[in-house]
Amino acid sequence: MRMIFVNLPVADLQGATRFYTALGFTRNPDFSDDTASCMIVSEQIYVMLLTHEKFKGFINGEISDARTSTQVLNCLSASSRAEVDDFKKKALAAGGSQWKPNMEFGPMYGCSFQDPDGHVWEIMYMDMGAAA
Repeated sequence: MRMIFVNLPVADLQGATRFYTALGFTRNPDFSDDTASCMIVSEQIYVMLLTHEKFKGFINGEISDARTSTQVLNCLSASSRAEVDDFKKKALAAGGSQWKPNMEFGPMYGCSFQDPDGHVWEIMYMDMGAAA
């Protein structure tokens, strides 16, 4: 089974760690230090929060400003419409901001928000019974 590591540059590592902890993710201290927080989403999904200095060590060019341009949409699945709404509430209460209004496309229902650094996340529920 493959794993995914979403690497995000953050201006305030402690603040970003608090935000993602409030969403229900767990910090893995074995892969975290003063320059990075490894946030566990699931056994296969991790979010690596990296200080700008550390992030620059992995890239060519400059770090883009996620508040002024969108390079990627990170989307996680949800098990129900209620989970979508609950996740959005957690994100907004923890310092995130709404990115777009909630979405409904046939059997799909979701929301989107930005973390404090402007990175966009979507949470999407798919009613598989209605999709069939």
